[in-house]
Amino acid sequence: WTAARASGQTAAPLVGAAIGIAAAVALCWLLYRRAVRMNVGVFFNRTAIALIVIAAGVLAYGLGDLQDAGLLPGHAWVAFDLTAHIDPGSWWASIVTGITELSPKMTVLQVTAWLAYLAVVIPAFVTAGPAVKPAEKPAEKPAEKPAEPAPAPETPAAPGQWERLAGRRPWAVAGVLVAVPALAAGATIAALPAAATTAGMAMTVTKTGCAPEWTSGTTGTHTFTVANNSGLAGEINLDNAAGAVVGEIETIGPGTSAALTATLGSGTYTFKCLMGSQAATASQPVQVTGAAAGTQAPVAVQPVTVQDLTPANDRYQAYAAAQLADLAAQVATIQSDLRRDDIAKAKQDWLAAQLDWERVGASYDSFGDLGLAVDGLPDGYPSGVNDKDFTGLHRLEYGLWHGQRAAELEQVTAALAKNVAAVRKNLTTDDLAGDPTNLPIRAHEILEDALRDHLSGIDDQGSGAAFAQTYADVQVTQAILGYLAPLIDARQPGLAGTLTAELDALDQALLATRAPRANGVWTSLGAASPSAREHVDAAIGAELESAASVPDLLEVPPTH
Repeated sequence: WTAARASGQTAAPLVGAAIGIAAAVALCWLLYRRAVRMNVGVFFNRTAIALIVIAAGVLAYGLGDLQDAGLLPGHAWVAFDLTAHIDPGSWWASIVTGITELSPKMTVLQVTAWLAYLAVVIPAFVTAGPAVKPAEKPAEKPAEKPAEPAPAPETPAAPGQWERLAGRRPWAVAGVLVAVPALAAGATIAALPAAATTAGMAMTVTKTGCAPEWTSGTTGTHTFTVANNSGLAGEINLDNAAGAVVGEIETIGPGTSAALTATLGSGTYTFKCLMGSQAATASQPVQVTGAAAGTQAPVAVQPVTVQDLTPANDRYQAYAAAQLADLAAQVATIQSDLRRDDIAKAKQDWLAAQLDWERVGASYDSFGDLGLAVDGLPDGYPSGVNDKDFTGLHRLEYGLWHGQRAAELEQVTAALAKNVAAVRKNLTTDDLAGDPTNLPIRAHEILEDALRDHLSGIDDQGSGAAFAQTYADVQVTQAILGYLAPLIDARQPGLAGTLTAELDALDQALLATRAPRANGVWTSLGAASPSAREHVDAAIGAELESAASVPDLLEVPPTH
């Protein structure tokens, strides 16, 4: 048990084994003490049925292992898969599997063999009859009659038909009991509709080889089943002659299989395998020829390099640096407001500072500890909003809207100014915004973060500025997508235009939440009409759905 826990394995099988051993020991002790009386004949008759069921499970399990090894067909024909609803590692599932050898996921071959085995063996067992007919109990003799000799014991009944056959040809009978289920399973596989296949449909990956089965192909849309036998997790790409990706498996785990679907036109195609930290391997290039009627032209995505993203990231860094300069100046203004004890003016300037920070684009804690120091929330701190480690803009927001004294908030603002200066100094490092590969992710995550934190209200410390902060997030997202637009259009024409239109619609929905007779003051979440909130939610949902493809579209493939 200790070893299992230390290795990270589930202890469920050990629990099942312990329960089984304890039950067996208890039953033996009760039988020895004659506390339990058992009809041994009935007991073994019933347990024989259970053993037949277990044997059927062993047969099905063995066939599944042969399928996993590629020695039997039908691995992709899954009869049922309950793993989405049943945890195979749970204690009760482990017990059921350990006893019956049935698992939450089984192929058609396994199920057919299991049912066929039971259909053949159980009727044969039941109809065979006992080897010896039990002697009948002698009738009681009347008291008045003289004693009669005890009846002679009855001769054993003749063996049943199955017993006679098994006695004469035991190996033949055993062969029939195994062969009939196997033949039934094979007939089922032969009757299954064949998948649309082409040469090289099944591909394998090893530590030293990548899709050696890829030797020929035809035009059209094909689905390749890739089996990862390398022992490593990695990525599989199918590239055309120009190096553009026409199909990919982003992540495939060791010992698993995954489908890669691609539409091939006339041209040369190569599988590339990027497994773990090993050097990339590739299949042989295959020339695909022919025309497939009704087949759409293949969609190929040219991989993005760090060099491609660097100019866009440089422009983003310059944009963010300007926002940080504005933020530093705004924090100094808040310090002046607090020294004058002008809380009302400090609230206005706090909102301007918060929006400056939003326009920096530090989403999902992407600026690390420095970002949390500037804009962190009290969640997770032992003392919550009163914790000494709760700092930054939201700490200042809490104090301004909860009646704290200006002198106390001056210390908070001084710490904020120091942390903003540190962010400005370290902006170009990889820990903040120096890694160009993070820019496509930022293009989606900024507004995803706004939906999670602002529009849900979970980061509101009293100001009610959710719509205003989301509006600032739209502005930085527009800037980033503008820098990335040439790369996006080259790989998915029209997507950049769609994203621009959806961001404009979100802009309008947010601006509509402002109070019309209060000099454009932003409305809080609670004060906005249901219709206004619905329009904002619909607009940001549409934009996020479209922008979700940007990180994958502009992903830099591994270089190893």
